Amino acid sequence: MKHALPLPRVIAHCDWSIHPGKRWMAVALRDADGAGWQIGLPEPVGVTATFLERLAARSKAPGPVLVGVDFPIGVPAAYGAATGLENFAALLATVGSGAWARWFDVCDDRADIGIHRPFYPVRPGGRRREHLLTGLGHADAAALLRACERKTDQRPAACSLFWTLGGNQVGKAALAGWREVLQPEGARIALWPFDGALHDLLGGERTIVAETYPGDTYHRLGIGRRPVWSKRSQAGRASVAPPLLDWLAQRGHAQAPGLADAIRDGFGTHASGEDQFDALVGLCGMLDVVDGHRAEGLPLDAQVGRWEGWVLGQAA
Repeated sequence: MKHALPLPRVIAHCDWSIHPGKRWMAVALRDADGAGWQIGLPEPVGVTATFLERLAARSKAPGPVLVGVDFPIGVPAAYGAATGLENFAALLATVGSGAWARWFDVCDDRADIGIHRPFYPVRPGGRRREHLLTGLGHADAAALLRACERKTDQRPAACSLFWTLGGNQVGKAALAGWREVLQPEGARIALWPFDGALHDLLGGERTIVAETYPGDTYHRLGIGRRPVWSKRSQAGRASVAPPLLDWLAQRGHAQAPGLADAIRDGFGTHASGEDQFDALVGLCGMLDVVDGHRAEGLPLDAQVGRWEGWVLGQAA
């Protein structure tokens, strides 16, 4: 297999959640001969304080570790400009202390919303998205979306990072991921695309963390939206097993014993089945980027590299 990028030794995709028990990952280890990948069964992420170190220890081959996480990495450019800070890296290093000490505390009262506390609300009941716009000084909801979160041909616009209510909110997962993984690791990790293009980062030694979105990967693997299916049901996941198995067969990656059976079974009846499914889907999307079947997707926009970030593999 010809690769367009330098190869990491480990690729992992984490389906994230604010609940530790719902954090699952799928891991691919580079073959000893460097020609392909060994894809394992989805597994719990475990203790977040050590999971990057544990991933790195799985392979002694040269190259860094590449980790995908399905929580936002970056903030809307309009918000970033209002902080007075230089970029997202500076924000990440600042929040949680000094004037930014309560940045991780989700607001319950609309009066508390502001640059130093942009997440809202804690609970339902009279809370409206307009409160968030007013508190952050915007009239247009688009100002609170990053470019990668806007509507595409494959999906509707995402929920604003700062809105923390409802089934499609991502703010609480982002807060957990930033506080438990990104902040503690600091300069030991490289954040794509803030620290550079994927080709350059893969040529270094630091663990690389990139944002992913499994829902944007389904169609790339041949998984359609029609007939309607739900990843929250075992039957729904099992119904889309054929295209996922076809993708694996076409790529020729080695699979852990039982992986194909788990896919056909829809990853079981347990509530974690949807997390395991998305962990594997996200990993497949990352493998396509690393193996040169798909571009990393980074647009030529200064705000993307300064404040907003991007979703790995998403077309600009």
